[in-house]
Amino acid sequence: MYEAFYGLNVKPFQLNPDPAFYFASKQHRRAKAYLEYGVSRNEGFIVVTGEIGAGKTTVLRSLIEGLQGSNIITGHLVTTQLGAEDTLRMVGAAFGFRVKDVPKSELLITLEAFLISQTSKGKRCLLIVDEAQNLTPRAVEELRMLSNFQFGNQALLQSFLVGQPEFREILQRPEMEQFRQRVAATCHIGPLDKDETRAYMEHRIKCAGGTGKPTFEPVVFDEMHKASGGIPRRINGLADRLLLAGFLAERTHLTAADLAEVVREVNAENEVPQRKQPQTVAVSPAGEPMMPGGLAGAVLDLDLTNLDLAPEKAEDMSRQLAQLTADQRGDQLQRLERSLLRLERTNLQTLALLQKLVDALAAKRPAAAAKAERAERTERPETPAAPEAAPPRPERARQEKPDARKK
Repeated sequence: MYEAFYGLNVKPFQLNPDPAFYFASKQHRRAKAYLEYGVSRNEGFIVVTGEIGAGKTTVLRSLIEGLQGSNIITGHLVTTQLGAEDTLRMVGAAFGFRVKDVPKSELLITLEAFLISQTSKGKRCLLIVDEAQNLTPRAVEELRMLSNFQFGNQALLQSFLVGQPEFREILQRPEMEQFRQRVAATCHIGPLDKDETRAYMEHRIKCAGGTGKPTFEPVVFDEMHKASGGIPRRINGLADRLLLAGFLAERTHLTAADLAEVVREVNAENEVPQRKQPQTVAVSPAGEPMMPGGLAGAVLDLDLTNLDLAPEKAEDMSRQLAQLTADQRGDQLQRLERSLLRLERTNLQTLALLQKLVDALAAKRPAAAAKAERAERTERPETPAAPEAAPPRPERARQEKPDARKK
Protein backbone atom coordinates (compact mmCIF):
# COMPACT_ATOMS: atom_id res chain seq x y z
CA MET A 1 0.00 0.00 0.00
CA TYR A 2 2.77 2.43 0.96
CA GLU A 3 5.73 0.75 -0.77
CA ALA A 4 5.76 3.09 -3.78
CA PHE A 5 5.50 6.16 -1.53
CA TYR A 6 8.75 5.23 0.23
CA GLY A 7 10.41 3.78 -2.87
CA LEU A 8 10.37 0.19 -1.57
CA ASN A 9 9.97 -3.01 -3.54
CA VAL A 10 8.12 -4.99 -0.85
CA LYS A 11 6.78 -4.44 2.64
CA PRO A 12 9.81 -4.42 4.96
CA PHE A 13 8.00 -5.31 8.17
CA GLN A 14 5.73 -8.19 7.27
CA LEU A 15 4.71 -10.56 10.05
CA ASN A 16 5.31 -13.84 8.21
CA PRO A 17 8.82 -15.32 8.60
CA ASP A 18 10.93 -14.72 5.51
CA PRO A 19 14.54 -15.97 5.31
CA ALA A 20 15.32 -13.14 2.86
CA PHE A 21 15.01 -10.73 5.82
CA TYR A 22 17.11 -12.82 8.22
CA PHE A 23 18.89 -10.51 10.65
CA ALA A 24 22.04 -11.93 12.21
CA SER A 25 21.92 -10.54 15.73
CA LYS A 26 24.27 -11.99 18.35
CA GLN A 27 21.67 -14.44 19.61
CA HIS A 28 20.39 -15.38 16.15
CA ARG A 29 23.93 -16.07 14.96
CA ARG A 30 24.48 -18.22 18.02
CA ALA A 31 21.28 -20.19 17.43
CA LYS A 32 22.13 -20.76 13.78
CA ALA A 33 25.64 -21.85 14.74
CA TYR A 34 24.16 -24.45 17.11
CA LEU A 35 21.94 -25.77 14.33
CA GLU A 36 24.85 -25.94 11.89
CA TYR A 37 26.89 -27.71 14.54
CA GLY A 38 24.09 -30.26 14.91
CA VAL A 39 24.03 -30.81 11.16
CA SER A 40 27.76 -31.48 11.12
CA ARG A 41 27.53 -33.80 14.12
CA ASN A 42 24.71 -35.85 12.58
CA GLU A 43 23.40 -37.27 15.84
CA GLY A 44 21.33 -36.40 18.87
CA PHE A 45 18.86 -33.59 19.36
CA ILE A 46 19.43 -29.83 19.09
CA VAL A 47 16.94 -27.75 21.13
CA VAL A 48 16.35 -24.07 20.34
CA THR A 49 13.88 -22.01 22.38
CA GLY A 50 12.78 -18.40 22.32
CA GLU A 51 9.94 -16.04 23.10
CA ILE A 52 6.94 -15.76 20.78
CA GLY A 53 8.04 -13.72 17.77
CA ALA A 54 11.74 -13.86 18.65
CA GLY A 55 12.67 -15.11 15.16
CA LYS A 56 13.06 -18.86 15.74
CA THR A 57 11.21 -19.85 12.56
CA THR A 58 13.19 -17.31 10.52
CA VAL A 59 16.42 -18.90 11.72
CA LEU A 60 15.08 -22.34 10.82
CA ARG A 61 13.99 -21.31 7.35
CA SER A 62 17.31 -19.63 6.78
CA LEU A 63 19.04 -22.88 7.73
CA ILE A 64 16.77 -24.97 5.49
CA GLU A 65 17.37 -22.61 2.58
CA GLY A 66 21.11 -23.00 3.08
CA LEU A 67 20.79 -26.80 2.99
CA GLN A 68 19.16 -26.86 -0.44
CA GLY A 69 21.27 -28.71 -2.96
CA SER A 70 23.13 -30.65 -0.26
CA ASN A 71 22.85 -34.31 0.61
CA ILE A 72 20.50 -33.55 3.52
CA ILE A 73 16.79 -34.32 3.21
CA THR A 74 14.69 -32.28 5.62
CA GLY A 75 11.26 -33.06 6.99
CA HIS A 76 9.53 -30.08 8.64
CA LEU A 77 6.86 -30.83 11.26
CA VAL A 78 4.77 -27.80 12.24
CA THR A 79 1.52 -29.20 13.66
CA THR A 80 2.42 -30.65 17.06
CA GLN A 81 -0.84 -30.63 19.04
CA LEU A 82 -1.24 -34.33 18.40
CA GLY A 83 -1.08 -37.63 20.21
CA ALA A 84 2.00 -39.82 20.14
CA GLU A 85 0.93 -42.04 17.22
CA ASP A 86 -0.40 -39.11 15.18
CA THR A 87 2.92 -37.34 15.68
CA LEU A 88 4.64 -40.41 14.30
CA ARG A 89 2.36 -40.32 11.27
CA MET A 90 3.14 -36.63 10.72
CA VAL A 91 6.85 -37.51 10.70
CA GLY A 92 6.21 -40.04 7.96
CA ALA A 93 4.13 -37.53 6.00
CA ALA A 94 6.91 -34.92 6.35
CA PHE A 95 9.24 -37.30 4.49
CA GLY A 96 6.63 -37.97 1.84
CA PHE A 97 5.30 -41.51 2.25
CA ARG A 98 1.78 -42.78 2.83
CA VAL A 99 0.61 -42.92 6.44
CA LYS A 100 -3.19 -43.12 6.13
CA ASP A 101 -4.76 -46.30 7.56
CA VAL A 102 -1.32 -47.79 8.22
CA PRO A 103 -0.75 -49.67 11.52
CA LYS A 104 1.94 -48.29 13.78
CA SER A 105 4.17 -51.32 13.37
CA GLU A 106 4.06 -51.05 9.57
CA LEU A 107 4.62 -47.32 9.82
CA LEU A 108 7.82 -47.82 11.82
CA ILE A 109 9.04 -50.48 9.41
CA THR A 110 8.38 -48.21 6.41
CA LEU A 111 10.10 -45.25 8.09
CA GLU A 112 13.19 -47.30 8.98
CA ALA A 113 13.38 -48.71 5.46
CA PHE A 114 13.14 -45.18 4.03
CA LEU A 115 15.94 -43.92 6.29
CA ILE A 116 18.17 -46.88 5.42
CA SER A 117 17.60 -46.38 1.69
CA GLN A 118 18.54 -42.70 1.91
CA THR A 119 21.65 -43.48 3.96
CA SER A 120 22.73 -46.12 1.44
CA LYS A 121 22.48 -43.43 -1.24
CA GLY A 122 24.84 -41.17 0.73
CA LYS A 123 22.09 -38.88 1.98
CA ARG A 124 21.12 -37.82 5.50
CA CYS A 125 17.68 -37.19 6.99
CA LEU A 126 16.98 -34.24 9.26
CA LEU A 127 13.68 -33.79 11.12
CA ILE A 128 12.79 -30.23 12.21
CA VAL A 129 9.96 -29.96 14.75
CA ASP A 130 8.53 -26.48 15.23
CA GLU A 131 6.31 -25.45 18.18
CA ALA A 132 7.82 -28.26 20.23
CA GLN A 133 6.22 -26.97 23.45
CA ASN A 134 2.94 -28.53 22.27
CA LEU A 135 4.36 -32.05 22.17
CA THR A 136 3.05 -34.47 24.77
CA PRO A 137 5.57 -36.49 26.82
CA ARG A 138 4.60 -39.61 24.88
CA ALA A 139 5.17 -37.81 21.57
CA VAL A 140 8.63 -36.73 22.74
CA GLU A 141 9.32 -40.33 23.70
CA GLU A 142 8.32 -41.49 20.20
CA LEU A 143 10.79 -39.01 18.71
CA ARG A 144 13.47 -40.30 21.06
CA MET A 145 12.80 -43.85 19.92
CA LEU A 146 13.27 -42.77 16.30
CA SER A 147 16.81 -41.68 17.21
CA ASN A 148 17.57 -45.36 17.93
CA PHE A 149 17.43 -46.18 14.20
CA GLN A 150 21.01 -46.88 13.12
CA PHE A 151 22.84 -48.20 10.09
CA GLY A 152 26.04 -49.68 11.42
CA ASN A 153 27.45 -46.98 13.71
CA GLN A 154 25.68 -44.16 11.91
CA ALA A 155 22.41 -42.62 13.16
CA LEU A 156 19.71 -42.66 10.51
CA LEU A 157 17.78 -39.60 11.75
CA GLN A 158 18.72 -36.35 13.43
CA SER A 159 16.13 -34.00 14.99
CA PHE A 160 15.96 -30.28 15.78
CA LEU A 161 13.28 -29.22 18.27
CA VAL A 162 12.32 -25.56 18.27
CA GLY A 163 9.79 -24.14 20.74
CA GLN A 164 8.83 -21.53 23.28
CA PRO A 165 10.56 -21.20 26.68
CA GLU A 166 8.12 -23.56 28.43
CA PHE A 167 9.61 -26.43 26.41
CA ARG A 168 12.76 -26.08 28.52
CA GLU A 169 10.60 -26.61 31.61
CA ILE A 170 9.03 -29.70 30.03
CA LEU A 171 12.48 -31.16 29.44
CA GLN A 172 13.33 -30.81 33.15
CA ARG A 173 10.62 -33.26 34.20
CA PRO A 174 11.88 -36.53 35.72
CA GLU A 175 10.30 -38.64 32.95
CA MET A 176 12.40 -36.74 30.37
CA GLU A 177 15.73 -38.00 31.71
CA GLN A 178 16.32 -40.38 28.80
CA PHE A 179 15.54 -37.66 26.27
CA ARG A 180 17.84 -35.14 28.00
CA GLN A 181 20.73 -37.58 27.61
CA ARG A 182 20.21 -37.49 23.83
CA VAL A 183 20.31 -33.67 23.61
CA ALA A 184 23.61 -32.53 22.07
CA ALA A 185 23.11 -28.78 22.57
CA THR A 186 20.48 -26.24 23.64
CA CYS A 187 20.19 -22.56 22.81
CA HIS A 188 17.78 -19.75 23.77
CA ILE A 189 16.97 -16.68 21.66
CA GLY A 190 16.19 -13.60 23.72
CA PRO A 191 15.03 -10.08 22.74
CA LEU A 192 17.14 -7.55 20.82
CA ASP A 193 18.89 -4.75 22.66
CA LYS A 194 18.54 -1.05 21.70
CA ASP A 195 21.40 -1.00 19.19
CA GLU A 196 20.17 -4.24 17.60
CA THR A 197 16.66 -2.82 17.36
CA ARG A 198 17.91 0.09 15.27
CA ALA A 199 20.10 -2.19 13.15
CA TYR A 200 17.18 -4.58 12.68
CA MET A 201 14.83 -1.86 11.37
CA GLU A 202 17.46 -0.41 9.03
CA HIS A 203 18.37 -3.90 7.80
CA ARG A 204 14.80 -4.78 6.87
CA ILE A 205 14.23 -1.47 5.07
CA LYS A 206 17.42 -2.05 3.09
CA CYS A 207 16.34 -5.61 2.21
CA ALA A 208 13.02 -4.17 0.98
CA GLY A 209 14.87 -1.89 -1.47
CA GLY A 210 14.99 1.29 0.59
CA THR A 211 17.32 4.04 -0.62
CA GLY A 212 17.18 6.69 2.07
CA LYS A 213 13.44 6.68 2.76
CA PRO A 214 11.84 6.58 5.22
CA THR A 215 13.96 8.40 7.78
CA PHE A 216 13.50 8.34 11.54
CA GLU A 217 14.16 10.69 14.40
CA PRO A 218 16.99 9.07 16.46
CA VAL A 219 14.85 8.72 19.57
CA VAL A 220 12.37 6.62 17.58
CA PHE A 221 14.61 3.56 17.86
CA ASP A 222 14.85 3.81 21.65
CA GLU A 223 11.10 4.25 21.92
CA MET A 224 10.55 1.33 19.55
CA HIS A 225 12.72 -0.90 21.73
CA LYS A 226 10.79 0.18 24.82
CA ALA A 227 7.39 -0.38 23.21
CA SER A 228 8.25 -3.75 21.63
CA GLY A 229 10.48 -5.21 24.34
CA GLY A 230 13.02 -6.02 21.62
CA ILE A 231 10.86 -8.82 20.16
CA PRO A 232 11.25 -8.78 16.35
CA ARG A 233 7.63 -9.62 15.54
CA ARG A 234 6.37 -6.81 17.77
CA ILE A 235 8.83 -4.44 16.10
CA ASN A 236 7.43 -5.50 12.73
CA GLY A 237 3.86 -4.80 13.80
CA LEU A 238 4.59 -1.33 15.21
CA ALA A 239 6.97 -0.32 12.41
CA ASP A 240 4.44 -1.33 9.77
CA ARG A 241 1.79 0.85 11.40
CA LEU A 242 4.34 3.69 11.72
CA LEU A 243 5.09 3.61 7.98
CA LEU A 244 1.36 3.54 7.26
CA ALA A 245 0.84 6.62 9.45
CA GLY A 246 3.61 8.45 7.57
CA PHE A 247 2.03 7.49 4.25
CA LEU A 248 -1.36 8.82 5.34
CA ALA A 249 0.23 12.07 6.56
CA GLU A 250 2.39 12.24 3.40
CA ARG A 251 5.61 12.48 5.41
CA THR A 252 8.73 10.33 4.91
CA HIS A 253 10.43 11.57 8.10
CA LEU A 254 8.87 9.95 11.17
CA THR A 255 9.20 11.18 14.74
CA ALA A 256 8.78 9.84 18.25
CA ALA A 257 5.41 11.58 18.46
CA ASP A 258 4.25 9.57 15.43
CA LEU A 259 5.35 6.35 17.13
CA ALA A 260 3.65 7.34 20.39
CA GLU A 261 0.39 7.88 18.52
CA VAL A 262 0.73 4.47 16.85
CA VAL A 263 1.38 2.80 20.22
CA ARG A 264 -1.72 4.46 21.70
CA GLU A 265 -3.84 3.26 18.79
CA VAL A 266 -2.53 -0.30 19.04
CA ASN A 267 -3.08 -0.41 22.80
CA ALA A 268 -6.63 0.91 22.36
CA GLU A 269 -7.33 -1.76 19.75
CA ASN A 270 -6.05 -4.49 22.05
CA GLU A 271 -8.05 -3.38 25.07
CA VAL A 272 -10.91 -5.64 26.08
CA PRO A 273 -14.09 -3.57 26.48
CA GLN A 274 -15.58 -3.77 29.96
CA ARG A 275 -18.97 -5.39 30.06
CA LYS A 276 -21.70 -3.73 32.09
CA GLN A 277 -22.69 -5.68 35.16
CA PRO A 278 -26.30 -6.91 35.01
CA GLN A 279 -28.61 -5.16 37.44
CA THR A 280 -30.13 -7.41 40.07
CA VAL A 281 -33.80 -7.07 41.03
CA ALA A 282 -35.07 -8.14 44.45
CA VAL A 283 -37.87 -10.72 44.41
CA SER A 284 -40.69 -10.98 46.95
CA PRO A 285 -41.71 -14.29 48.58
CA ALA A 286 -44.50 -14.46 46.03
CA GLY A 287 -41.96 -14.39 43.22
CA GLU A 288 -42.78 -10.83 42.15
CA PRO A 289 -40.09 -8.21 41.50
CA MET A 290 -39.71 -5.68 44.30
CA MET A 291 -38.88 -2.08 43.48
CA PRO A 292 -36.91 0.17 45.85
CA GLY A 293 -39.05 1.60 48.63
CA GLY A 294 -37.79 5.14 48.31
CA LEU A 295 -35.19 7.42 46.78
CA ALA A 296 -33.25 8.12 49.97
CA GLY A 297 -30.60 5.46 49.35
CA ALA A 298 -30.42 5.89 45.57
CA VAL A 299 -27.26 7.14 43.92
CA LEU A 300 -27.86 9.44 40.96
CA ASP A 301 -25.03 9.74 38.46
CA LEU A 302 -25.99 13.31 37.57
CA ASP A 303 -24.18 16.63 37.58
CA LEU A 304 -26.50 18.93 39.55
CA THR A 305 -24.21 21.96 39.61
CA ASN A 306 -25.61 23.44 36.39
CA LEU A 307 -29.24 22.47 37.04
CA ASP A 308 -31.60 25.48 37.06
CA LEU A 309 -35.11 24.69 38.37
CA ALA A 310 -37.84 27.12 39.38
CA PRO A 311 -39.04 26.82 43.02
CA GLU A 312 -42.68 26.10 42.04
CA LYS A 313 -41.52 23.37 39.64
CA ALA A 314 -39.31 21.87 42.33
CA GLU A 315 -42.22 21.84 44.81
CA ASP A 316 -44.53 20.23 42.28
CA MET A 317 -41.93 17.57 41.47
CA SER A 318 -41.42 16.91 45.18
CA ARG A 319 -45.18 16.34 45.62
CA GLN A 320 -45.24 13.98 42.66
CA LEU A 321 -42.24 12.07 43.96
CA ALA A 322 -43.81 11.82 47.42
CA GLN A 323 -47.03 10.52 45.86
CA LEU A 324 -45.10 7.97 43.80
CA THR A 325 -43.24 6.85 46.91
CA ALA A 326 -46.49 6.49 48.86
CA ASP A 327 -48.09 4.55 46.02
CA GLN A 328 -45.05 2.32 45.83
CA ARG A 329 -45.19 1.61 49.55
CA GLY A 330 -48.92 0.89 49.27
CA ASP A 331 -48.27 -1.58 46.45
CA GLN A 332 -45.61 -3.27 48.53
CA LEU A 333 -47.98 -3.62 51.50
CA GLN A 334 -50.68 -5.07 49.27
CA ARG A 335 -48.27 -7.61 47.84
CA LEU A 336 -47.13 -8.54 51.32
CA GLU A 337 -50.75 -8.93 52.47
CA ARG A 338 -51.52 -11.20 49.53
CA SER A 339 -48.44 -13.26 50.26
CA LEU A 340 -49.41 -13.59 53.94
CA LEU A 341 -52.96 -14.60 53.01
CA ARG A 342 -51.66 -17.30 50.68
CA LEU A 343 -49.30 -18.49 53.41
CA GLU A 344 -52.14 -18.56 55.95
CA ARG A 345 -54.38 -20.59 53.62
CA THR A 346 -51.55 -23.04 53.09
CA ASN A 347 -51.06 -23.42 56.85
CA LEU A 348 -54.80 -23.98 57.43
CA GLN A 349 -54.91 -26.66 54.74
CA THR A 350 -51.90 -28.35 56.27
CA LEU A 351 -53.49 -28.34 59.74
CA ALA A 352 -56.76 -29.74 58.34
CA LEU A 353 -54.89 -32.60 56.69
CA LEU A 354 -53.04 -33.35 59.92
CA GLN A 355 -56.35 -33.40 61.85
CA LYS A 356 -57.87 -35.87 59.39
CA LEU A 357 -54.83 -38.08 59.78
CA VAL A 358 -55.11 -38.04 63.59
CA ASP A 359 -58.88 -38.83 63.46
CA ALA A 360 -58.29 -41.73 61.13
CA LEU A 361 -55.67 -43.19 63.46
CA ALA A 362 -57.98 -42.75 66.48
CA ALA A 363 -60.90 -44.52 64.71
CA LYS A 364 -58.73 -47.45 63.82
CA ARG A 365 -57.41 -48.00 67.36
CA PRO A 366 -60.60 -49.50 69.11
CA ALA A 367 -61.24 -51.83 66.22
CA ALA A 368 -57.66 -52.99 66.34
CA ALA A 369 -57.87 -53.57 70.14
CA ALA A 370 -61.07 -55.67 69.82
CA LYS A 371 -59.53 -57.70 67.06
CA ALA A 372 -56.48 -58.38 69.20
CA GLU A 373 -58.67 -59.48 72.16
CA ARG A 374 -60.59 -61.94 70.01
CA ALA A 375 -57.40 -63.35 68.67
CA GLU A 376 -56.10 -63.83 72.23
CA ARG A 377 -59.22 -65.77 73.32
CA THR A 378 -59.03 -68.00 70.31
CA GLU A 379 -55.44 -68.96 71.01
CA ARG A 380 -55.96 -69.57 74.86
CA PRO A 381 -56.26 -73.49 75.80
CA GLU A 382 -59.49 -74.77 77.59
CA THR A 383 -59.08 -75.80 81.35
CA PRO A 384 -60.66 -79.33 82.20
CA ALA A 385 -63.58 -79.33 84.77
CA ALA A 386 -62.86 -80.58 88.37
CA PRO A 387 -64.47 -84.05 89.34
CA GLU A 388 -67.65 -83.95 91.47
CA ALA A 389 -67.32 -85.00 95.17
CA ALA A 390 -68.91 -88.35 96.26
CA PRO A 391 -72.15 -87.93 98.22
CA PRO A 392 -71.76 -88.55 101.99
CA ARG A 393 -73.10 -91.86 103.39
CA PRO A 394 -76.23 -91.67 105.58
CA GLU A 395 -75.62 -91.46 109.32
CA ARG A 396 -78.32 -93.96 110.02
CA ALA A 397 -76.60 -96.69 108.15
CA ARG A 398 -73.41 -96.09 110.11
CA GLN A 399 -75.37 -96.45 113.33
CA GLU A 400 -77.13 -99.70 112.34
CA LYS A 401 -73.95 -101.63 111.75
CA PRO A 402 -73.03 -102.28 115.44
CA ASP A 403 -76.49 -103.47 116.23
CA ALA A 404 -76.21 -106.01 113.52
CA ARG A 405 -72.97 -107.31 114.95
CA LYS A 406 -74.60 -107.68 118.41
CA LYS A 407 -77.28 -109.86 116.97
